[in-house]
Amino acid sequence: MRVWIVFVLCLAGHAMAAPTEEEVIVEEPVTEEPVVEVSVEIEVGANPVQVEVGEFDEAIEIVEDAVEDVAAENPCLNHHCKKGKVCEVDESNTPMCVCQDPTTCPAAEGVFEHVCGTDNKTYDTSCHFFATKCTLEGTKKGHKLHLDYIGACKMIEPCMDSELKEFPLRMRDWLKNVLVTLYERDEDNNLLTEKQKLRVKKIYENEKRLQAGEHSLDLLAHDFEKNYNMYIFPVHWQFGQLDQHPVDGYLTHTELSPLRAPLIPMEHCTTRFFEECDADSDKYIALEEWAACFGIKEQDVDNDLII
Repeated sequence: MRVWIVFVLCLAGHAMAAPTEEEVIVEEPVTEEPVVEVSVEIEVGANPVQVEVGEFDEAIEIVEDAVEDVAAENPCLNHHCKKGKVCEVDESNTPMCVCQDPTTCPAAEGVFEHVCGTDNKTYDTSCHFFATKCTLEGTKKGHKLHLDYIGACKMIEPCMDSELKEFPLRMRDWLKNVLVTLYERDEDNNLLTEKQKLRVKKIYENEKRLQAGEHSLDLLAHDFEKNYNMYIFPVHWQFGQLDQHPVDGYLTHTELSPLRAPLIPMEHCTTRFFEECDADSDKYIALEEWAACFGIKEQDVDNDLII
């Protein structure tokens, strides 16, 4: 589990100080084709979703501050376009969003900026990916194309049934430790709200809490059984962190990207896990489906915990 933390923070760099959405995703790119091992020792904590999420958000528009008088001369300064598009003005000086030419994207500064698309193609940067996706808008290929994971495309081993059962054990423990770390570092409510801190405080101060570390799967399973209540809020909290565009009680492929994209290269069961969370195969993961994936009992699913 420590590997997850190391990976995420390597991606984020300084992002831990500003946990919201403007992309891990990218919040945080690292490794791949050839796999570049990044071993930077880091403390337990950063959640991919809280480290810049924008790059994965195909629906989020980029907001830039502009002075009104300057905007009058250049309407594009106040016009917002989503990832993959840039603003241009027409003959009447009206701003409009058009697909960005991939060749105008800044060159990658290193392999850590590479991303892999669901077309199994490696793109130099997320800019190149979204610009390419934009040019395919309206086509069947474009509709199916999504950012799959951070790093160059590589062979992802098949996830066996036995391995799939292990995934939520580590994931639950990780989410709990992420929240505890955010609580420890949060001095001015930049990381957690007051309501969230009250919830995490109960977990943090519980003497039975399993401390962060490398634990066996048997111990993780035992702790979940004995200290089940400590895991209910972290699972709800992560759902709320992802359900942002729009906030509708369902997770789409795009909304899941900030969490799944950094994990896939290291946790080969990530894709299968989230696919099977969609129990009714409608392409949306409801809170009830999400909670069930992590072993949360139906009677403990509570929308009021999405705070």
